[in-house]
Amino acid sequence: MRRRRATAVLLFTLLTGLAGCSGGDEGGDPAEEQPAAAEPADSPELTVDPAGTVVPLDPDAEGMSFDPVTELLAVAVRDPNRLLLVDRDGTTVHEVPLPGHARHLQLAGPGGPVLVPAEDSNTLVQVALPGGEVTETEVGDYPHDAVQLAGGQVLVADEMGGTLSVVTDGEVTQTFDSQTQPGGVAGVGDVAGVVDVGAYTLTTYDVAAGELVEVLDAGAGPTHLVADGQERFLVADTRGDAVLTFAADPLQQTGSFPLEGTPYGLAVDPTAQVLWVTLTATNEVVGLSTAGPELTEVARFPTVRQPNTVAVDPITGRVFVGSRATGELQLIDP
Repeated sequence: MRRRRATAVLLFTLLTGLAGCSGGDEGGDPAEEQPAAAEPADSPELTVDPAGTVVPLDPDAEGMSFDPVTELLAVAVRDPNRLLLVDRDGTTVHEVPLPGHARHLQLAGPGGPVLVPAEDSNTLVQVALPGGEVTETEVGDYPHDAVQLAGGQVLVADEMGGTLSVVTDGEVTQTFDSQTQPGGVAGVGDVAGVVDVGAYTLTTYDVAAGELVEVLDAGAGPTHLVADGQERFLVADTRGDAVLTFAADPLQQTGSFPLEGTPYGLAVDPTAQVLWVTLTATNEVVGLSTAGPELTEVARFPTVRQPNTVAVDPITGRVFVGSRATGELQLIDP
């Protein structure tokens, strides 16, 4: 039954997508066409001082991940494109040149490597910790996010190609072409979740079996998702001002937490069981408890301007917020 539903929903998505992209004079009313992928808000100027400590970093800081083994924060910056390896206090200890810019980073696992989708080079870069040694794999068109699954495969969302590249031991071993515009990706065991920012859906895949499993609607304009350690996917419905909760297997929406302010960046603290969400329209970061069946707000802090990215140290609970506008790094100890 699940496979039949997945096939039916996928076919519907593809057909409606083709109808919306048609360049002919006949067809649907342009006013009724589905809007483009959701984006972070253009953050206003600050009206209050950011919480914690703010340190200078580098231009266009966006994309962060903290490794508890090496105690290093990986941050993607531009001009030129680099991966900065930063200590807990915001001091850069190593720089790694990148072949293209990146907006999202994930760890393959504790101790690394860092998965860096270098978008405009169509390359997945894996950066070893702490030394910064690099492995590059050519993937699909404009890789946006990547996650390593329990079986060792890395799933890469090729946003502009509408594909998902499966990388095994540094080589693309499989490609899924069942997405319109894949954005955020996350994994629960061997189940991969993929947000389609063009079709506004969440899709699960059994990557080891090479199969699409299920597709569900995911709000008014989802962008990113994370796994919370309780076999759930948490989705930022950026246009819909909410965080959506889905059971991973079988895929089922179990909750929706309203969160005004254009939620965008996500990071999970598995120790404290807190999801950190940046609000780009209000320059805030909010902590939501994931301990129960429903999300509850437990913290809220003012941030640097344009807080597109957040990461967390699960050992100390320190929260890192990156500013795309000023290139600053904010350190918050809740």
